[in-house]
Order: sequence, then structure tokens, then C-alpha cells
Amino acid sequence: MRLDKYLKVSRIIKRRTIANEACDAGKVEVNNKIARASYDVKIGDVIKITFGEKVSSYKVLKVYEHALKEDASKMYEQL
Repeated sequence: MRLDKYLKVSRIIKRRTIANEACDAGKVEVNNKIARASYDVKIGDVIKITFGEKVSSYKVLKVYEHALKEDASKMYEQL
């Protein structure tokens, strides 16, 4: 699954366009490398997102094409 879609489906970022813009701006890293929106997310990847002074890290646990609100938080673990 594409990185921008994963961020939206897992509800880490609310909109796919914002996830795409964050990737284009170099604010999203996967496994300590700046990632493009087209990066293929795999289980075990560590995603780090920087918005201003706030830095958040997540470990990918599951990859679902579609997720209900209740299942979205089971897709990742916040580090």
C-alpha cells in the first residue's frame, strides 16, 4: 500500500492530500530515510512524521486496504 494511503486509512493523518503534501515536503521518514508518497509500506516499517516542533513515530503492525474507525488504531503502534 502507498505511504500516503496508509497514513489516511490508519487515520494518522486525516486527509490523503495532506499526507501526500507532507511526503513531498520531506516531513515523513520511513526507517530513517525520507520517503515519497509512493513508498510501499510493509509490516515492521517505522514511520516518523515531523510537523513543526512535533515529531511522532509509529511502527506498522498491519496493512489494511480499508479500516473501520475502531480497527485503524490496530494498524500501528505509537513509539
